[in-house]
Amino acid sequence: MIKRWAYLLLMILFSSCHSYTAISSTSLEDIANGNCTIIDLTYPLNRTNAYWPAPSYAPFTYKTIATLKDDGVFSGAYSTPEHLGTHIDAPNHFEENQPSVDKLSLETLIGPATVIDISDKVENQSDYELTVADIIDWEEVNGRIKNRSIILLNTGWWKKWDDYEKYKNVDHTKTLHFPGYSAEAAVFLVEKRDINGIGIDTLSADCGISADFKVHHIINKSCKYILENIANLDKLPPSGATLIIAPIKIEGGSGGQTRIWAILPPP
Repeated sequence: MIKRWAYLLLMILFSSCHSYTAISSTSLEDIANGNCTIIDLTYPLNRTNAYWPAPSYAPFTYKTIATLKDDGVFSGAYSTPEHLGTHIDAPNHFEENQPSVDKLSLETLIGPATVIDISDKVENQSDYELTVADIIDWEEVNGRIKNRSIILLNTGWWKKWDDYEKYKNVDHTKTLHFPGYSAEAAVFLVEKRDINGIGIDTLSADCGISADFKVHHIINKSCKYILENIANLDKLPPSGATLIIAPIKIEGGSGGQTRIWAILPPP
């Protein structure tokens, strides 16, 4: 059943984006037959999930509302902010007159993954921001970033995921400390590399100390999305993987929980 579902999904994706070449090295048969590696970049939803530490935000909650024993069916109800756990920021999150999460097109939600690892720089500087020079350095080793890529920033912050206090890293002044993208890097990726979106393994694409969220404004104003709290980035190569992003479809929503798969071609 899983193989059949994966095959049908990729047939839909391939037929909708027939001119897209990122999956050309991986056939539908490879995926359906298990001849390639599929990595889930999504944290499961539960009450320990990281969420934005601000008023009116709250942890994920789940309760059972029917059981097999008493009702003949198992069912539950849950409550969550849109921006909790592995999620997507739709373009309307920080900018007016931009698409909500339910309006994101399929063509923008698949693409080649560019994984930039800055974990060594973050190790001694929690407020580090990805620079344009970091991007150029990556390209000198791995080649130019492909058009319509989804940029994933591996900061190493995922190691703190199981400890919410360390993950948000708040100091005595209630300032957050974790790495992110610089505004200059965001502009470069949008204007010079024609990306689909960006992602990161922290609470925000802007570094924790940001007060103006310039990166969010730059990305959202360009009608592009942001993925946050991504799992398993350490398991991806710098290039070669294809992402499939499946956000929850909330009418008019500013974002929401998102399943993200990375497909790696056969060795």
